[in-house]
Amino acid sequence: MTGGLVLRLRPHEKFLVNGVVIENGDRRVRLRVKTQDAHILRIRDALHPDEATTPAKRLYYAAQLVVTGEADAEQAKAEILPALDALREAFGEKLCRAELDQAVQDARAGKFYNVMRQLSRVIPQEEALLAAANARAGAVRQ
Repeated sequence: MTGGLVLRLRPHEKFLVNGVVIENGDRRVRLRVKTQDAHILRIRDALHPDEATTPAKRLYYAAQLVVTGEADAEQAKAEILPALDALREAFGEKLCRAELDQAVQDARAGKFYNVMRQLSRVIPQEEALLAAANARAGAVRQ
């Protein structure tokens, strides 16, 4: 990142910087963060641990812990990469393949915010698949 991370914030939007919650003021703002190793996360992008109830959400949360500085990147990478491979296998060749392939590349490169972004595209598909499976299971029981 030559120019640094750019945050575009809505009025009163909260974000986390190195463990400190900061709230934007009354106007939209654009900030450029020049420090390479700062741990930054918009609160709207954060997943509560209680919400990490599916494989993709658990991976998202694991990546989030690295972004916030609460987990070691190398240890998280060792856990996330095999889980992403398992998720790719479960989804098959067509469903979310590009997003999961990119998430694997980003995880290997240590770009955990990008892993979160890719998984945020996978989560709705995962939820739809789980809902369909639950509906079929309910229909079979009846």
